[in-house]
Amino acid sequence: LVIEGMERRKAIKELMEYSELSGNVAIKPNYNSADPFPASTHEQTLSTIVDCIKENSSDIVLAERSGMGETAEVLRKRGVTKLASEKGFEVIVLDDLDSEDWIEKDVQGSHWENGFLFPKHFQEADSILQTCCLKTHRYGGHFTMSLKNSVGMVAQFGRGHDYMDELHKSPHQRKMIAEINTAYEPDFVIMDGIKGFSEGGPARGKLIEPGVVLASMDRVALDAVGVAILRMYGSTPEIEEGTLFQQEQIARAVELDLGVNSPDEIELVPLNEKAETFCDKIGEQLF
Repeated sequence: LVIEGMERRKAIKELMEYSELSGNVAIKPNYNSADPFPASTHEQTLSTIVDCIKENSSDIVLAERSGMGETAEVLRKRGVTKLASEKGFEVIVLDDLDSEDWIEKDVQGSHWENGFLFPKHFQEADSILQTCCLKTHRYGGHFTMSLKNSVGMVAQFGRGHDYMDELHKSPHQRKMIAEINTAYEPDFVIMDGIKGFSEGGPARGKLIEPGVVLASMDRVALDAVGVAILRMYGSTPEIEEGTLFQQEQIARAVELDLGVNSPDEIELVPLNEKAETFCDKIGEQLF
């Protein structure tokens, strides 16, 4: 689903009409650092998502772990703590969870030494909504969109092990990112691409303004489209190299059956007239 235009609230409200969230809803935003959008989820994005969810559910939990800065402070600086108080949803700082709040996760053929720890809060939620940004990643991820956003669900430390140190030092980092996503299946993912980083990232980078907001239930399709958008603007050598489905995050996600298997399976659905031309341009980049 693609909407072009700079009216963020209007775009997200329209996209949320296609979501099927119910019961207890867990939100995974993108607050890896305290840097403003597009490094982090825009306050309007989160605020509008919460308003839309509250039309059908009053039980909302936002859970996050920041990689660059203390999570509680990052959430305070980005206005999340204040917003939660105003709109009545719970915020969980994953760094503060007790050992019994984590579940051991692994997948056959994993590149993780001994799997990883995943929070029960997402496991026990009736619905999961993820909202990510559109940007490159200069610390080995190559890009950070919906698949990479899941890294903020994994424990940094646990059982005498530093999981993030393992991830960032591994030559298989991008494959390990995809493997995290076997731990859960989001019911809806929104990517705010009104602005993005085509180089640098995740906290700062070369700013682009695609002026689009996208949504999907398929993380692989959404990330492939996101990479296609970065290529439209010119990006890093790692992003430009090979086909979209040769990107290691995407290729490993396909092996794990996390979404579509090829560009042929991606359906671009423009929701307004402006988005039709933009979707045509994306389509040219997909193959």
